Amino acid sequence: MFTNTREYEWSDVNVVVAGRVVTGLRGIKYGCKQEKELLYAKGNKPHGIQHGNKDYSGELTVLQSEYEALRQACGGDVLDGSFNIVACYGNPSKGDAVTTDTLVNVEITEDNTEWKQGDKFQEKTLPFIYTDKKSV
Repeated sequence: MFTNTREYEWSDVNVVVAGRVVTGLRGIKYGCKQEKELLYAKGNKPHGIQHGNKDYSGELTVLQSEYEALRQACGGDVLDGSFNIVACYGNPSKGDAVTTDTLVNVEITEDNTEWKQGDKFQEKTLPFIYTDKKSV
């Protein structure tokens, strides 16, 4: 039987970058991947799976004004800063459980600017890496 459950939506997402709530947030993406390799021995089928390093990375997409605030918080260059990102989603007033992810030791890896004819605002996508994710 189908139940009509409420799903999280963009208006339920709140992000804090370097201790500041980001109101000009256009998108956030983050995740983890791990090196894995099949272990072969006698025969032609794998005997197991070996695990290697974990890699944490993501992208933060913000408006130019948010970028400028982040640049200032990093001492003038976003590539020089190290900070945490806290992403929360869910709305308890609507009965949602709130999920909180803290990305630890975030550093921006690229700082590019792109303008196109007809643009009404500047949007910056900032790729980043981090050392760990804590979820509550």
